[in-house]
Parts: sequence; structure tokens; C-alpha cells
Amino acid sequence: MAQTMVKNSKLVGMNGDEAVAFAAKQANVDAVVAFPITPQTIIVERLSEYIFNGELEAAFIPVESEHSALSACIGAALTGGRVFTATASQGLALMYEILYIASSMRLPIVMALGNRAFSGPINIHCSHDDAYAARDAGWMSFFAENVQEAYDLIFPAFKITENKDVLLPAIVNLDAFILTHSVEGLYVFDDKVIPEFLPQKEPHDAIDFENPKTYGPFALFDYYMEIKRQQEAAMETARPIIKKVLDEYSEFSGRKYSPIKTYMIDDAEAAVMVLGSMAGTMRVFAKKAREAGKKVGVISLTQYRPFPVEELRKVVKGLKAIAVMDRSVSFGSPGAQLYMDVSTALYNMRERPLIYNVVYGLGGRELPIADIEKIFDDVLQVAKDGEVKKEIVWMGLRE
Repeated sequence: MAQTMVKNSKLVGMNGDEAVAFAAKQANVDAVVAFPITPQTIIVERLSEYIFNGELEAAFIPVESEHSALSACIGAALTGGRVFTATASQGLALMYEILYIASSMRLPIVMALGNRAFSGPINIHCSHDDAYAARDAGWMSFFAENVQEAYDLIFPAFKITENKDVLLPAIVNLDAFILTHSVEGLYVFDDKVIPEFLPQKEPHDAIDFENPKTYGPFALFDYYMEIKRQQEAAMETARPIIKKVLDEYSEFSGRKYSPIKTYMIDDAEAAVMVLGSMAGTMRVFAKKAREAGKKVGVISLTQYRPFPVEELRKVVKGLKAIAVMDRSVSFGSPGAQLYMDVSTALYNMRERPLIYNVVYGLGGRELPIADIEKIFDDVLQVAKDGEVKKEIVWMGLRE
């Protein structure tokens, strides 16, 4: 994404973690709940410095585990505050129980997730294992492609979660080390203009000691199903609100945001689809392929949950084949997670492209240039043949 200079902003150098922390500070959060884990530790460290230095008036709540971290977020959110936390990989695994509780209680918490591979073996580098582990927990989910987006997406995330017709927690994903620890130039706003887009949070259904209520009650088969249906209804309600807020942020920032981004798709015969930081790389090679006369394009998602089904169906019309790239693996399934989402979303289209899955980059492994070029050549060959000969392809693997 081109970085556009806008009024009341300045160009600075930050890594992804610092950018997220700076955005959370500017969002004027009321509570930061912190437990360190690589690669997100810098986020909560920077926020602790902002609070200690008097740059942010907020409660800094250090806890003994990630399970406690999200539990504390629930308590803070129930007081009506704007709440932020961050984690990664094993940390998200430890808070997994509480992910479902936070969403079922309809609490507008924002969490940054430094996408890191799950153990074992222990690996601190990038995979999308943790992002996919949270995909069915009732949280909205957004993916940053670069440091600018990691900064930018924090503001819409808060505005969407705090909308009274949504009230669902949200995750902003950024790739481990590729974004969390890489310094890029980005434009940051002057503090004074942020309230124009993100006003201070209004407490909603907050704890009132004069009028006590029960939160997160016990519910058996008599009410449990209705509660789950309400969560799904809220996720559906969120769809047009997400689009509206992203449009508003595009106008506010001068940087275009939408649920789906496309590159050279209009006349393409085939495309690759990807999440996160790899999208920019694939665009570069799509441009090279075009210069060689190959009709290929790139599709990437900013919005992962709720999955943008209708938008995707419009985008893929005319394509003959799509290679869906996953930085993860779902053992024993027909394919990895994004591939399954895309396949399901497109299945009932009368005319739909052929789809196959490319597994790549697990544990932070680099994808060689030759392999990237082969992905484009292979998806064009599938489009030409009208047949998928191998539904799951592992790229960059020593074998």
C-alpha cells in the first residue's frame, strides 16, 4: 500500500510492535493488560513506558499468565473502559478458554496478535497458526500487510468493536518478526486529530454497583443455542459496519482500506490469494509476470472474520483458477484454513474458478524467488488445463 502524506501526520520510523503500541496510546485506551511473549513483548513494554511517562493515562495491569490477561481484559471491559492487550502463539493458546467467554459476553476488546508458529517444536517465527486458532472463537479478525497497516488498523478495530450494534472483540494480526520487528517508514497522526475519527468510548452496559446484574451466566440447552445465534447475528451485522468504518478511515487517513484488496484482477485468467505480509511480495511478482505477458493477479484480505463472502464472489468472477496460499496446515483436513474458507465461500457459485492450496513459509521460512514464480506459472497452468492435479502443494520444502 502506498504511504500517503496527509494533514496532521508525520513520517517516522517504527517497527510493527512500536507502531501498534503508538496507535493504542493515541486511541486513548483506559486499560492495558500485559503479559510478555515473543514477538509481541515490545508492544506492552512501550505502552508501559507511555503510562509511566505520563503520555497515556491508563491502568497498566501486569498479570501472571495469558489466561489471566484476557480474564483481566473482561473485568476492565465490564467497567466500560477501552481495553487493549496483545499476545502471540502459545500465549493465545493459554487464553483460549477466555477467547470464547469474551466474545459470548459481547465485550469490545482489541488484541494485537503477533502471528507466530505453535510449538512443537518451539519456534518463535511467523506462521498463521494462532490467527487460525482464533477464527471460530467469535472474534472479528483483521490482517496487516505492513507496518503502516498494523498502525492504521488499530483505530478502525476499536471503532467497530465499540459500535453498539456489534460489541464483539477484535484481533489485529501482524506477522512475527517480518512486521513485529521490522522498521518501516510510516505516517502517524498528531494526537489531537484522533478523536475526529475515534471519539472517547461511551460506557455500554457497564457494571453499576447500584443496579447489579449477572454477567456470563450459566446457560444449558434452554438458552445456550439462542446466545450462540445472537453472536452469529452480531457478526453478520458487523459486515456493513466494517465496510462503512473502513471507508471512513480511508477518507480520514488518505490511505485506502477495504475488506478485500485486489491487484491486476480485472482481466486476469488466474490469481493467488494470500494473507498478511506476503501480499506485497506477491504483487511485485505479479507485476513481473504481467510484463512477461502472463495474465495473473493477486487477492488479499484485510478482513478475515467475518469472512467477506459476497465481496470475494464478486472479485473472482472471470477467474479460471486461484492458488490459495496458507502459512499454516490443518492436519488431516482437505486443506489449510484459508483454503477451506475460500472453497466453502465459492462452492455454490454457478461459475467458479478451480482452487488449490499452497502451503508455504511455516515457522518463518523464506519463500525463494523461483518458488514464487513457480506459483504463478502453476496457477496459470491449472487455468489452461481446466484441472487441478494436486490439491495441496507444499512450497519451499526440503524433500
